[in-house]
Amino acid sequence: MRGFDLTPYRRSTVGFDRLFDLIENNARLQQGDNYPPFNIERLSDDRYRVTLAVAGFRPDEIDITAQQNLLQVIGRKDDSASSDRSKFLHVGIANRSFERRFELADFVRVEKADLADGLLTVDLVREIPEAMKPKKIAINGGKLVEIGNDRDAA
Repeated sequence: MRGFDLTPYRRSTVGFDRLFDLIENNARLQQGDNYPPFNIERLSDDRYRVTLAVAGFRPDEIDITAQQNLLQVIGRKDDSASSDRSKFLHVGIANRSFERRFELADFVRVEKADLADGLLTVDLVREIPEAMKPKKIAINGGKLVEIGNDRDAA
C-alpha cells in the first residue's frame, strides 16, 4: 500500500489529529495477513456488527477486550495439538493463533458477542451521552432558553 501525505490536510484542519494518525498507522500495519477473515456491517445508524470466521476455535480459546476506542479479538490455539496433525493428509482449515484490532469511534461500546457455526459475531452500539447531543437554543428577549427542557425559563 502506498504511503499517504496528509500534511496539507493537517495544516487546514483542527481537531482531526486522531483520524489522521489512524489512517497513517493503518497504512503502515498492512502486512497482508488476512486471518481470520471478517465482515463489518452497519445494522442501523447507531448499530454495527463485526463477524469473524473462526472455524475450529472454542469460546475459551477466544478473548475479546474492549477499551476506549479499541476492540481487540485474540484467538489462542494450543501448540501441543499440532502433534495430532500427523494424521491429516491435507490441512486446509487454518488453525493458528491470531490477533485482530478494530479502532472504534467515540461512544461505541460492545453490546454482546456470540460464537456459532464457526462465526464470531460482536455487536456494537454507539451511545452518545445526553450532554454531548446537540441542543437547539432559542433567543427569547435577550435571554437564552433551551428548547426541549421542561424547566421554566426564569
